[in-house]
Amino acid sequence: MSAIALREPAATLDDNGLSDPLAGLLKQVSARYDEFNTQRRLSSDIVELLKQAGVYRALVAKRFGGDEKSPSEFLQLVERISTADGSTGWVASFGFSSVYLSALPLDTLETMYANGPDVVFAGGIFPPQKAIPVEGGIQVSGRWSWGSGCTGADLIGVGVQVDNGTKTNGLPRIAVMPSDRVTIAENWNVNGLKGTGSHDMVVDNVVVAPEWTFVRGGASSLDEPLYRYPSMALAAQVLAVVALGVARAALDHMKAIAANRVSITGAPTFGDRAHVQIEIAKAEALLRSARAFFYETTDAAFGKLCAGDELSLEDRALIRLASTNAARSGADVAAAIYRLSGTDGIFKANPVARFMQDAMIVPQHAFLSEGTWQSAGRILLGFEPAPGFP
Repeated sequence: MSAIALREPAATLDDNGLSDPLAGLLKQVSARYDEFNTQRRLSSDIVELLKQAGVYRALVAKRFGGDEKSPSEFLQLVERISTADGSTGWVASFGFSSVYLSALPLDTLETMYANGPDVVFAGGIFPPQKAIPVEGGIQVSGRWSWGSGCTGADLIGVGVQVDNGTKTNGLPRIAVMPSDRVTIAENWNVNGLKGTGSHDMVVDNVVVAPEWTFVRGGASSLDEPLYRYPSMALAAQVLAVVALGVARAALDHMKAIAANRVSITGAPTFGDRAHVQIEIAKAEALLRSARAFFYETTDAAFGKLCAGDELSLEDRALIRLASTNAARSGADVAAAIYRLSGTDGIFKANPVARFMQDAMIVPQHAFLSEGTWQSAGRILLGFEPAPGFP
């Protein structure tokens, strides 16, 4: 499958005639949107299906039993899941965490994956909380927000500040601990992506050993090309691709119903109206263009790394720019479909409002916000990059 090809239809069997876990996952999450919204998290059996579909092993190194897929392969997986349900795609996107977790020492990684590569990680960085050096490591306490997928995690990482003279060049330090040492404060109450379970996480006097801390965005302990790919850029990409998946679902839904939607006034069928045809064409062009740019930059960057080259500052900026553009374009397409739906779109039985709400959340994220346009533009014009970018 090429990087800019349209998504494939979900199969029910793999090449050996066996059940396809991804197809089963897509079927389940498409049917259980209301359930996830009501409980404000994914159900535990869905997390298990994500494991079976290979989400959490996808970017784990082969030496630990993982699949070590390319960035594009993982992004396409998240995109495909997002066409079935945006919240599930958002939670699945954090399977990328194995890339920045690779900054942990090798011995820690061996321990982490001792029972297999399907380790579920969630975390929250902000606001970083002061950690106190004690015998055996650092003592961590505090409350962190935005813990997407934390209710189904095996390990949780939280942002800390440690006054021990260690320099992190402005990057956040993360302390990793078993999820049973963390209390989840279920306060996720939003308009879109309701099922992501992005609740607050509370830690009370947990001692974390030094070898279970790392600098997010710091150098990896692994030297394969995947782990030299810029982790913070990938962090933006895995979220942006959710908007592409949700927008595709919205557009395909409208195309499927337009031909059969009749007017009570005797006007032409919905799909036979000029303004509908124009808006569908514009939306299709916008979505495909954003998607092509997104995967083009991804594959170009990863190709350089596989060839043994280093990425330039502009390479990194283009990844971030393509991510911001994908998130904004996906949200714009979903909003256009909602406007096109007219009064039909205001009813809960019609999914277009849900598509719009989910897609509109994505570019609100700090990694994809309006300021990232300026940050990318600075680099493209030869100025020094903004702090933390790209």
